[in-house]
Amino acid sequence: MNEMNRINAFSAFWENIRIFFQGALLSYIALFTWLRPVPYIASKIITPLAEMLFFTFLGVAATGWDTSSFYVVGNAVQAAAVSGIYGVTLSVGGERWSGTLPYLFGTPANRMAIFLGRAFFHIIDGAIGVVLGFMWGVTLLNLDLKLAQPGLLAITIIVTAFSTSGLGLLMGSLSLITRNIMFVNNTVYFSLLILSGANVPIDVLPKVMRAISGCLPLTHGIQATRAIVAGSTLQQVYPLILGELEIGLLYMFIGFFIFHWLEIHAKKQGTLEEM
Repeated sequence: MNEMNRINAFSAFWENIRIFFQGALLSYIALFTWLRPVPYIASKIITPLAEMLFFTFLGVAATGWDTSSFYVVGNAVQAAAVSGIYGVTLSVGGERWSGTLPYLFGTPANRMAIFLGRAFFHIIDGAIGVVLGFMWGVTLLNLDLKLAQPGLLAITIIVTAFSTSGLGLLMGSLSLITRNIMFVNNTVYFSLLILSGANVPIDVLPKVMRAISGCLPLTHGIQATRAIVAGSTLQQVYPLILGELEIGLLYMFIGFFIFHWLEIHAKKQGTLEEM
């Protein structure tokens, strides 16, 4: 009996893994509206580059060129929010907009695997966006990465992309109950440009805004990345990386709770077709 239980548990585990990756791939291909060359280039390449150039030149005009790396690194990492917030929200909310949400709630598949799978490729996409931002910084704005440890920098980028995707999963769950989620998304994204420390030093913000900043994705990731670019080691930045990871997990589980609650409520009320 114990052997049979182990076999069943093993089979269930691999079935959930299959559902996770298959759902991640299909949702990215079917629901991600940027999966065409022109929208992707405009959203993932041109817009982040324009933001980086704008805020960097605006900042150095006021504080001098010696501070350029502050703005370059901040906006390079900020690029993860494009995929993490907009991309993940579209992947989750697209189920409602395309009319496939009742089928999703009707399947017996593991809900956690389905939900988390919606963010998988956007985490990778967000990390690629950050790398591209660093490439722009090195090529166009003389960003110096000689002191940075590549492996540590890669880990920080992935954790930060994961964290922003956690917020995206929460926003995606909220998109199932409101039609104005893009307004909320835009507000959150542009607030991060200030509150995350990407373009404004956190220590000059008012106390209330500093408190909010500490609870948001990107904040710790940007601080850790700047420290790594300046030559910091793992021992010096791991509290920031861990804090970024914890914030992402918190938003992710809040989002899953809302997602699961909506499913239970819709089934009890018989409102699946109205979602």
